Amino acid sequence: MKKNIPNFITLLNLFFGCCAIASVLYGQFVQAFWFSFASGVADYLDGACARMLKVKSPLGQQLDSLADMVSFGVAPGAVIYMLLVKGLAGNDVLPIQLTLAASPAFLITLFAAIRLANFNIDTRQTENFIGMPTPSCAIYAIGLLLIYHFDSFGLGKIVTNPVFLYLNIPVLCLLMVAGLPMFSLKFKNLAWEGNEIRFIFAAFTAVLLVFLREAAFPFIIIGHVLFSFIVYLKVSRD
Repeated sequence: MKKNIPNFITLLNLFFGCCAIASVLYGQFVQAFWFSFASGVADYLDGACARMLKVKSPLGQQLDSLADMVSFGVAPGAVIYMLLVKGLAGNDVLPIQLTLAASPAFLITLFAAIRLANFNIDTRQTENFIGMPTPSCAIYAIGLLLIYHFDSFGLGKIVTNPVFLYLNIPVLCLLMVAGLPMFSLKFKNLAWEGNEIRFIFAAFTAVLLVFLREAAFPFIIIGHVLFSFIVYLKVSRD
């Protein structure tokens, strides 16, 4: 029974991810954000729970990847797809059939699959990441959705601009499979030593949330990429 608790939490991640996708396609964008948030919490808790209970199984690893594929692979693709539909057909439109011009959004889903498959066989990614994690891609996409919904700082029309979105798609795809080392946001302890970049980034995130509110999420992910690149350059020079 104990060994199945983390798997149950992983399945919650999958359930919330499915609900997030349905919410996006029905135009319930704030609800989609909360379901995505719940997916992220479940994704964090399943691993933490497995470590705490000292249980690990091949089944759990497979379930985790499959859940992440839906919650952080299909969901961001659906978000960008919907934003493209809004930009191409009009902000008040909900799709009643496939909009082919918006379908490139699901390239994000394809590259998320490659990213997750690589992660499963890459023994180097135990503490940090190589390439942008799929949850970061989902956070970025859902952040754009919130900016559109609330028209944060008058940016609503920009995030539905097809040119802007078409440019975002290859960038997100390439970042997920890039060879750029990216630091993990998980603290193993609260000591400053060894966690310097995490504490600095946590402070940066808090400032963005205070001043940008719901518009902060895409900039947090951009910050994570830039911070990681700076650390990579520093380590390379040393």
